[in-house]
Amino acid sequence: MARDRSTSADLSRRVFVLGTPLFLAACVTNAPPSVVQTIGDARYGEVVGEPFPVEAIDTSGLDPRLLRQVVDYPTKYPAGTIVVDVPNRYLYLVQAGGKAIRYGVGVGKDGYSYRGWATIKRKAKWPHWTPTANMIAKQPERYKPYAAGLPGGETNPLGPRALYLYDGDRDTMFRLHGTIEPDTIGTQVSSGCIRLLNQDIIDLYERVPEGTRVYVINT
Repeated sequence: MARDRSTSADLSRRVFVLGTPLFLAACVTNAPPSVVQTIGDARYGEVVGEPFPVEAIDTSGLDPRLLRQVVDYPTKYPAGTIVVDVPNRYLYLVQAGGKAIRYGVGVGKDGYSYRGWATIKRKAKWPHWTPTANMIAKQPERYKPYAAGLPGGETNPLGPRALYLYDGDRDTMFRLHGTIEPDTIGTQVSSGCIRLLNQDIIDLYERVPEGTRVYVINT
């Protein structure tokens, strides 16, 4: 869909206050694990070498707990598993030795989120975005103008990367993706998808292959 940049940005920022869908699994709902190592804030600088701008993020307004960091995370799930803890707004990439890389996320509004097991069966850089039929039916004034889809780019609500969740061969329509609204990380505003800071989804994208198992905790 061809649009000038200012128009796309304006529409995107009005339309995507909702955000995208995501999923979480049922982990513990007690206090979050203690932080044992912080991965440097330099990770949130400008990302170079991309076909569209990925600007630096001012993290001063974000809760430090939402920034990417290594934490203690004893779990029964094997290394390489992704665990999305929707109630606590975290995504964990399980590591060996009882650790995990933890990312802060934005999650779906009540009734919009996935739960249980899924598998990443597709990965995309600068993904195309199309609202689901359900989204259009519920909010036609917001989503019908985008029924034909929006190509990847700096105003696309999925950001620079997307990981697509499947239940067997069925596309769940839930994604792990970036965001054009970094201030929504840690909040419950999307239409179901799990959104990460753009630098974080790029980091996660590079760490996980297709076939990665994802457990979404959503109590």
